Amino acid sequence: LGHTDTGRKETIGGICREFFKRVGKHYGKPIAWDFEPHVASEVFAEMVREAKVNVFYNSLLHEQSGVKKNGNRIASIETKSGNLFSASVFIDATYEGDLMGKSEVMFTWGREGRDKYGESFAGVREGHEYSGHWFKVPVSAYGRHHRLLPNMNHGPRGEAGARDKKVQAYCFRLCLTKVKENQVPIPKPLNYDAYDYELLARLIEALTKKQGSVPRLEQFISISPLPHGKTDINNNGVFSTDYVGKNWNYPTANYQRRCQLWREHADYTAGFFHFLAHDRHVPKDLKEETRQWGLARDEFDYTNYWPPQLYVRESRRMVGEYVMTQHDAETDVTKPDPIGMGSYNIDSHNVQRYAKADGDAQNEGDTEVPTIPYQIPYRALLPRRAQCSNLLVSVCVSASHIGYGTLRLEPVYMIMGQAAGVAAAMAVDHKGIVQDVDSTSLMQTLKKQGAVME
Repeated sequence: LGHTDTGRKETIGGICREFFKRVGKHYGKPIAWDFEPHVASEVFAEMVREAKVNVFYNSLLHEQSGVKKNGNRIASIETKSGNLFSASVFIDATYEGDLMGKSEVMFTWGREGRDKYGESFAGVREGHEYSGHWFKVPVSAYGRHHRLLPNMNHGPRGEAGARDKKVQAYCFRLCLTKVKENQVPIPKPLNYDAYDYELLARLIEALTKKQGSVPRLEQFISISPLPHGKTDINNNGVFSTDYVGKNWNYPTANYQRRCQLWREHADYTAGFFHFLAHDRHVPKDLKEETRQWGLARDEFDYTNYWPPQLYVRESRRMVGEYVMTQHDAETDVTKPDPIGMGSYNIDSHNVQRYAKADGDAQNEGDTEVPTIPYQIPYRALLPRRAQCSNLLVSVCVSASHIGYGTLRLEPVYMIMGQAAGVAAAMAVDHKGIVQDVDSTSLMQTLKKQGAVME
C-alpha cells in the first residue's frame, strides 16, 4: 500500500514507526505516511538484511501435511516445496491464518450476531443514512427477463443484527499515474463483458440526473496522492473497486480456489476501469477523466505492473484467550497486558449487494464507527492454551468482526507483529509456552523499543 490509514499517529511507535521514518529519510523528510510501493519494499528488504533474517519467498504451507503437532504444540511445519521447519515457537503473520487454521486452533470468519458479544453494530446492518457507500439514488437491480444484474448477490439480505458467514469485500490497491512517460495501459480482461457493469451504467445515469452534472471519477474511486505523480487507488462510493459479495469462501478456500478468486478480482477491477474509459453509456467527460490514468511503469514491474497481493481486508479470525470486540475500542480501552495501541475507526467495507423489496439495488455491511485510542492486550495474540501453546497470531488475531474492523490496519498489524516477535523470543525461556510469557516484562521490553502504550 502507498497510502497509510493511521488513525491517531501518536499511537504508532516501535519498529513500525521506524519503518515510516526510514521511508521518510528516502524522501528527505522526518517521516512519510504516503510513499511509492517500491520504496516501501526496499526499506523492508534493507531492514531484513540488517537483521540477518533468511526469508524463504513463495513458500506456501503444504495443504495436507503442513503442520505436525505433539499434543498441544506445533513440532514442525512443511512447505509445498518440501522444506521442513522446526522451532520452539511459531508466528502466523499472514492475512489468511492458514498455519493457525491447520493447528487445531479455534477460529471463525464472517460476522457474529449482536447477541454474541453485545455489540450494537454487529451482524447484518440496517441503517445506511450516514454512509457514502450505499445507494442514495434508486437503481433497479434487475435486467432482462427480470433476472438480477451481474454484481448483485442472490438471496435475502438477512435480518438486522443476525450472524452470517459473509465477508467484507476485497480489492486491489492499484498504483496509477497521470504521467504519460511512466504509464502502462490498464489491460482489458480477455473475458470482458460490458454487461457485467450494467449496474454501474444505471448508477451513472441516475447520479447525472440527480446532480444535474456528470459525476467525477472521485465519486467512484478514492485517489490518494503519492510522490512523483502516483496515486494509491482504493474503493469509494457504491460501485467501485471492491468486488462486493464475491469473496465469501476465500478464508477457508484451498490454494487453487484462492488463485481463481485473485484472477476474478483482477479481471473485475481491470474491467471496471475499461468500462469507465470506453463504454458508450459513460458520459464523455467521465471517460476522458478516466483515460488520463494508467498503471505506473516503475511499480510492480515483476508482475506486469499489477499489485501481486490481493487486499484481503479480513479472513479467518482466531477465537483465543481474549476476544477483542466493539467494547474494547469504545469503553473498555485499558488493559492489564498492553502490547501497543490502536485508534482507527471501526471500519468494515460492504459485505453484500442485494435487491430490496421494491426491486432497487442496495449495499450492506459498511460500518464506520469512531473509537477512543485503546490498548491492545497480549491475550488477543494467544490461542487457548489447550489448543496450542507455542503459536502467536499477529494478523488474524482474536477479535469479533466489529472488533477486527479497527485492528485491520497495516500499522496495527506491524505493532502486533513486533509484540509477537518479542514474545516469541521471551517464550523460549519458558519452554516455548507463549501463554506463560510475563506480560509486564513484555510491555517493558516493548516500551524500551519505542512502543506506545498510552
